[in-house]
Amino acid sequence: MSIREEVVSKAKQAKKAARKLAHIGSEIKNKALLEMADELEKQTEQILAANEQDMDYGREHELPESLLDRLLLTEERIKGMADGLREVAKFDDPIGEVLGMKKRPNGLKIGEVRVPLGVIGIIYEARPNVTADAAGLCLKAGNAVLLRGGSNAINSNKAITNALAKAAVQAGLPEGSVQLVESTDREAVQVMFKLNEYLDVLIPRGGAGLIQAVVQNSTVPVIETGVGNCHTYVDGEADLEMAKRIVINAKCQRPGVCNSMETLLVNQDITEEFLPVIVKELKQKDTLVKGCAKVQEIVAEVELATEEDWEAEYLDYILAIKVVKDIDEALEHIDKYSSKHSEAIITENYTKAHKFLDLIDAAAVYVNASTRFTDGGQFGLGAEIGISTQKLHARGPMGVNQLTTNKFIIFGNGQIR
Repeated sequence: MSIREEVVSKAKQAKKAARKLAHIGSEIKNKALLEMADELEKQTEQILAANEQDMDYGREHELPESLLDRLLLTEERIKGMADGLREVAKFDDPIGEVLGMKKRPNGLKIGEVRVPLGVIGIIYEARPNVTADAAGLCLKAGNAVLLRGGSNAINSNKAITNALAKAAVQAGLPEGSVQLVESTDREAVQVMFKLNEYLDVLIPRGGAGLIQAVVQNSTVPVIETGVGNCHTYVDGEADLEMAKRIVINAKCQRPGVCNSMETLLVNQDITEEFLPVIVKELKQKDTLVKGCAKVQEIVAEVELATEEDWEAEYLDYILAIKVVKDIDEALEHIDKYSSKHSEAIITENYTKAHKFLDLIDAAAVYVNASTRFTDGGQFGLGAEIGISTQKLHARGPMGVNQLTTNKFIIFGNGQIR
């Protein structure tokens, strides 16, 4: 079977499954999610063995440590994937929810009801946990899902998808509800870009290159996710001990994910007190620190930052620091370089906090908290399909409700126009 034949065949099967999924009740969907979770845990040994093949490949090809961390599965992470499915099963079923109804002067009753999107294609890189997260959320919202992961995680993705698909069918969901495009050739993605007949939406999860390739080449509608050039601004009226904790967490807790901080902005009034302390802490965490000329004046060993550093999503133990005059200069810098993902201010000044909230254009805006919280689970949505950085059709962490659309329902008693 050719690459195109594989993708088209699976897309057709997904379309057929989606027609049935749209009308399957909550009880069966929830049963499927719970059995999928159980099957993941039952097959932990097989999944870890497959993941070790991928890890060996990654080490041989000298993938950065941050990417290897994304790729790595452990018993704990597999349990986390299973628990995520169980959490999604607890949520209210969004399908069939009536979003409102009004009576028109002519007697027509016009309302809106929530319905599935249909077939969702997910294109992602070296994050095998996305396989389970995406499958669970799509199924809960009545959608079929066609997954295409990165070549670095192909063995892990196969093992996870096999477990999920087997359990889903045994629980009563149609064949083709969860499928993986197994070809790692780029042609497979190119085929998905043009399958408007079978795919209702594409969602890319990964780096800027992947996302832009999908956005620029797909004729299938795209929900853009993920690139995270996130900033934290430490104001002159910040609690510096709090700021230190937040900065270290935002950068170092897990640098290879899109909600980690990439640029730190520091008010000029606190540079002498704050910069030596935070740079020392960052270096103890093996973080390469780059800074503007003003940062170098305070901490000489910091590498000089360039224009490219303000634009970078490092996804690694690297941080750029810039000294700013005040909140207005911080806002100006963020407006210029932000990917509109997650932005934070650390301040004890109520007025400045609200100014930051009001003027920052991003999916998530924080006051006195780490950007690392931009996550479906942390926001109470369960597992997430990704972080949408656009304004249509969803924005921010995409949970179950964001994987639906609406249709109008109209009740009449003989009206004609």
